[in-house]
Amino acid sequence: MDASELKQTQAPLKARYREDPGAALITLKADGELDGTGVACRVQTATTLAEAGLHPATGGDGTQLCSGDMLLEALVACAGVTLRAVATALELQVSGRVHAEGDLDFRGTLGVDKEAPVGFRDIRLSFDLDTTADADQVATLIKLTERYCVVLQTIKSSPATEVSVTVSDDAAA
Repeated sequence: MDASELKQTQAPLKARYREDPGAALITLKADGELDGTGVACRVQTATTLAEAGLHPATGGDGTQLCSGDMLLEALVACAGVTLRAVATALELQVSGRVHAEGDLDFRGTLGVDKEAPVGFRDIRLSFDLDTTADADQVATLIKLTERYCVVLQTIKSSPATEVSVTVSDDAAA
């Protein structure tokens, strides 16, 4: 897809969202299945069923996906797609790699130390780019990628999150 195709594809969407801001509010969803056998959760992705389990640092055997890794993978995917879209719109030739890493103190999630945080302490996102763009163009590319990357902005802004539970009558019996 080149810049013209991208603009042509997005133009009607942008126009619709300008005319009807409510049309831009879309709820994305994910579902997991708790089958009751083992410490795992099966998550349906667009193309496959992914099974998440415990990280080896919390007792897992490493054969299942780790949800912490999946969070970093979502960040890399979103940042990569966003960077490619921005580069396309700016008509910049860019390739390379996207890398994310995060620091966890597993004492928190295992309840070993009540003062240790549960969750990532620090997350670092980096790009190793191959491009003929000049320094100003690369700076603009990264600035816009940061601005429009949904996952990065979600992590940075830490939106209000609600947890609810429903218990079926069958489970209580």
